[in-house]
Amino acid sequence: MSRTRQHLTPADLTPLTRAALGPSRTPVAVTRLRGGSKKGAYRLHLDDGSTAVAYVWSPDEDYWDAGPPDPRDPFSHGTGLGLFTAAHDRLAGAGVRTPRLRYADATRAHLPADAAVVEDVTGGSLEEALRHDPRTAATALRRLADTLAVLDAQRGPAFGKVALVDNGGVSYGDSCERRVLDGALRSVEEAAAREPRVAAVRSEFADFLRTLAAEVGPRTRHSLVHGELGPDHVLLTADGHPALIDIEGLLYFDAEWEHVFLELRFGSHYDVLRTPDLDPARLRLYRLAMHLGLVSGPLTLIEGDFPEPEVMRGIAEFNLGRALSLLRTAS
Repeated sequence: MSRTRQHLTPADLTPLTRAALGPSRTPVAVTRLRGGSKKGAYRLHLDDGSTAVAYVWSPDEDYWDAGPPDPRDPFSHGTGLGLFTAAHDRLAGAGVRTPRLRYADATRAHLPADAAVVEDVTGGSLEEALRHDPRTAATALRRLADTLAVLDAQRGPAFGKVALVDNGGVSYGDSCERRVLDGALRSVEEAAAREPRVAAVRSEFADFLRTLAAEVGPRTRHSLVHGELGPDHVLLTADGHPALIDIEGLLYFDAEWEHVFLELRFGSHYDVLRTPDLDPARLRLYRLAMHLGLVSGPLTLIEGDFPEPEVMRGIAEFNLGRALSLLRTAS
């Protein structure tokens, strides 16, 4: 159901800006950055000619209307200041570049919402470089591959969200593959309720998922995983180094989960990022689960008032085609 959302103005963001950057700093203009569906990201154009970015977590900025996340579910709605600061600190500790945190406010003293201010990484996104600057993109891809190696070398004592695991918490479920299977079965049901082509083969998808899961052997190693690492979630610094954004979903999980998303989003550029020793059985299960989630999720999102429904329909249609192709191949 449609609702009226109030996005923020320079006047709204002035108290936060001054708390973060100094009492004399004023945003003369703000730009709400595209792509955010869970939080607001606003570029602050300051009176001294510099810029910064404000993140705001509020119901008006969250198009999923999913409510607070359950930290014990590794794939629950990945949004919130606590998840962000835990992920930022974990990545910084590992030496992985992300926009530097300049201020975090959970008191709601400056806005009626949790908020943070981070540096504005000004080199554009890797997605833009892949389209318009092949030389810069090639260097950035090699550096991103190095970043992935650093992430893979970081081990967690259990699987789950960094904010939970690093504080001694325990996630639901007994394994990564079981959590993926359970989520994929839910995706089938959610997609079937919205898309007749899924409803027509609902039982076949469920059976195929269970067959793939049965082929996965046990594992106790859990790496640091971004979870949605597409080229739009990689900004470039002025000297071309990658900086990861939208990091609230950071978790300890199977590296294969990261790589099925990388393969999907980077397409022909994925070979630079490919990692040896990935488990083929996990890749098969996670690839189908990822496609199904990228059908059910977008179809659910556009039932609300997300401002770019055609983009989400396109994502759902593409991934439905991939999922049906995998199912036909297995038949």
